[in-house]
Amino acid sequence: MEVICTRPHCPRPRNQCLDLDDSNRLTSIEQKYCITCGMPLILGGRYLPERLLGQGGFGAAFLAVDRYSPKKAKCVIKQFQPSGNLSPQALEKAKNLFFQEAHVLEDLGREHPQIPDLYAFFPLKVKNQLTGEEEQFFYLAQEYIDGKNLEEILQQQQKPFQESEVKNILKELLLILKFIHENGSIHRDIKPSNIMRSQNSRLYLLDFGAVKQATNNPSNTQEKSTTIYSAGFAPPEQQLGNQVSAATDLYALAATCVILLTNRDPDELYDPQKQIWNWQNYAPNISADLAQVFNKMLLANPWDRFQSCEEVLTALNPPPPSPPPSPIPPASPVMRKTSRFSLGETFANAAFTGFEGTLLVIALNSLVPSAGIVIAFMILGGLVLALFKKVIEGKDLPILAAITLAFLLIPQLQGTLSFPEIAIIAVMAAIGAITITAFFGLIYRIILRLF
Repeated sequence: MEVICTRPHCPRPRNQCLDLDDSNRLTSIEQKYCITCGMPLILGGRYLPERLLGQGGFGAAFLAVDRYSPKKAKCVIKQFQPSGNLSPQALEKAKNLFFQEAHVLEDLGREHPQIPDLYAFFPLKVKNQLTGEEEQFFYLAQEYIDGKNLEEILQQQQKPFQESEVKNILKELLLILKFIHENGSIHRDIKPSNIMRSQNSRLYLLDFGAVKQATNNPSNTQEKSTTIYSAGFAPPEQQLGNQVSAATDLYALAATCVILLTNRDPDELYDPQKQIWNWQNYAPNISADLAQVFNKMLLANPWDRFQSCEEVLTALNPPPPSPPPSPIPPASPVMRKTSRFSLGETFANAAFTGFEGTLLVIALNSLVPSAGIVIAFMILGGLVLALFKKVIEGKDLPILAAITLAFLLIPQLQGTLSFPEIAIIAVMAAIGAITITAFFGLIYRIILRLF
């Protein structure tokens, strides 16, 4: 196994550790040291750097293997490694940023699947064999994303990305940034090399080394920002060290997208004197709506840009227009009300009225000769109203008729007539009421047809 020494400027950082090819030896050995400079090779007691991934002004990144992982999982080891010409104040600031990156990764990485997880954060103190002085290094171990960043992909394909592909990248990154901003951070270093596309085509946002937790107090316009940025992608306010906001990341994201669309360097597209981007000549076929979104995101004044990822997403997917009001339907023709009763009910009610009315007249006239007929018709009117309101109906009618007929078995109520005669007269009255009802029903239908 080859293990890389992480000491800056080690003349021969490659170390061939053949004994570590034995899995038992790999997990049991306490430490291994660089044969050139004596730097410990097993970082944090478990991580063995295998390859240098990249190096910048504030540190280096290594691909490492976790010796305690059953499958010897890969991870990324970032080392705080500032250049030697920093002032004490700048060195302290850079160290704080490195610490902050670890804290942000721990908070955001475990909550969002497209931000790398933090595995460990640890210091390393070691004596320099040449100077005899004790040196201190800081490391963080994070999730390794197997894939290529967008800068590598652009260089490899040597042609611009398609508009549809860039639009999908924009939307996916906006959702990641929305989560970051809502959790009180500004990334401050959006660029193609910090956007990784994994083997399953998922995008990841990397390198939180310049992150600033500055959105907790957006009204504080006096707060200054550290002048750390990537040339060609940072907006004017970031380059001047002024306050940064969500609009700062949106500017860098738009710059990233137009670089992908044009396959041109930022220097070819940006006019620093006028502070404008002249990119559309290199992407003439882009849709007007998407070009308008990018141009607003790239405005020099941060207050003229979109102020949140949500605003950009809304501009990319405007809500559908409201449907036109429904036409007022034509007025329905006036329909004649149908009868409250069916034909059978009508005849049944007529028969009951004739039968019951006759019995009432006979009975009450026998009891009260002078006013019996008047009282009988008053009671009959109440019965007709009850029939109309359907207070009594159906089986109630023969029951009431039978009860009334039974009362007429009393001799005082029969008058000069016998009971059979009364029954016959009542039945004849019922038949007559049905006949009269049928006659007037016929006349009513004839009138409806005529008019």
